[in-house]
Amino acid sequence: MNVLLKIWKRRSRLTRIAILAIATLTILLTCILPVLTQQRVKITVMMQALEAAQWQPMEAKFEAENPDIDLEIIEAPNATNLVEDLYTSAFLLGDSPYDLVYLDIVWVPKFAAAGWLQDLNQFISEDELAAFLDGDVNGGKYQEGLYRMPFRSDGGMLYYRSDLLAENGYDPPETFAELIDISRDLQEKGVAKWGYVWQGRQYEGLPAMFVEILAGFGAYWVNPDTLEVGLDSENAIAAVEFLRETIDEGISPPGVTTYAEEETRRLFQGGETVFLRNWPYVAGLASQSDIAGKFALKPMVHQPGYPSGACQGGWGLGMSATTKHPEEAWRVIEFISSEETQREFVLETGYLPSRRSLFNDPAIVAKYSYYPQLLEVVENSALRPPIAQYAQTSDILQRYLSAALTNTMSAEKAMKAAAAETRRLLAR
Repeated sequence: MNVLLKIWKRRSRLTRIAILAIATLTILLTCILPVLTQQRVKITVMMQALEAAQWQPMEAKFEAENPDIDLEIIEAPNATNLVEDLYTSAFLLGDSPYDLVYLDIVWVPKFAAAGWLQDLNQFISEDELAAFLDGDVNGGKYQEGLYRMPFRSDGGMLYYRSDLLAENGYDPPETFAELIDISRDLQEKGVAKWGYVWQGRQYEGLPAMFVEILAGFGAYWVNPDTLEVGLDSENAIAAVEFLRETIDEGISPPGVTTYAEEETRRLFQGGETVFLRNWPYVAGLASQSDIAGKFALKPMVHQPGYPSGACQGGWGLGMSATTKHPEEAWRVIEFISSEETQREFVLETGYLPSRRSLFNDPAIVAKYSYYPQLLEVVENSALRPPIAQYAQTSDILQRYLSAALTNTMSAEKAMKAAAAETRRLLAR
């Protein structure tokens, strides 16, 4: 150092200026200029307009922490079937413009089987996945691959008027028979107009509701490993007959076969029914209604000896097989599925997290006191069949189940027809 200083001092003033200029230019060319001129990598994803607006704070935070990536969220219609169609069209045309795919759980098998998604097992370990709900992880798998990282979860459950049950000496029901008996008694006493409401319209909500009833009767729809169909089993037929019984006995309103989520929620919040099958979003809305503090929730009822089932729903991120930036795309997935991001999103929106720890997170429980109860529900998940032909399979069940519920066909005849048509589909 002393030698260098002596050499430096011996130089003329102009020489020293020249050396400094050269050093500065070298630093600029080798270090600073490449950063300034480097193109940001653009990562694109499409989602419903409503949720795209909810993602804006996450998008801004991600870009602030990752200045080399431009996360572009493309708004789509709010109807999920239209979003699926747009993604499908993009992939069928060839080189999809989307690096990431925001996936409903029931799209995973179709998209993975078509080769549109990358297997994410290369980016994450089983130990890291253990922090997420089992149903959410399993819902992102197809065969041996993981094609969707969970973001927000969902699951069907039973809501009940805790005040009415307590006033009439009842504990919450555990079985289908108890639900029927309590409903009938409270209706006869004039406590409530209806006993039990559920989603009976012919749409995707119908098989979502039905897989819970099937699980509670020890039956199944399609075994994804063997493609064996179980809709015409005795237990599956009994599951349909239970739903039909609720209508025939006036426990459920005749119009239940035209109801979706919102029609049933309004009946429950309006004080017209004792029991309701629905999704977690109802808890937040009901907590701000006239029945606030007068209701509770629990896992769905079941037959003795069989488990409760909660239809697994939810959304997460998959990676397009055509993305030119897999490492950057994974950084987005990693950020979005992180505990911190999920916590902030849940606190802002009330959606369910897919990370198990957040159901008892102090900040979340302080705002949503019922979240610990929801964990028990979503831990008892029941998946709709994770098969590539799910959309067609669902359409078959919807048609025949609707026929049975509206008394166009008997439960046995409808389920045998549904099973036969499903077998023909899967055989192709």
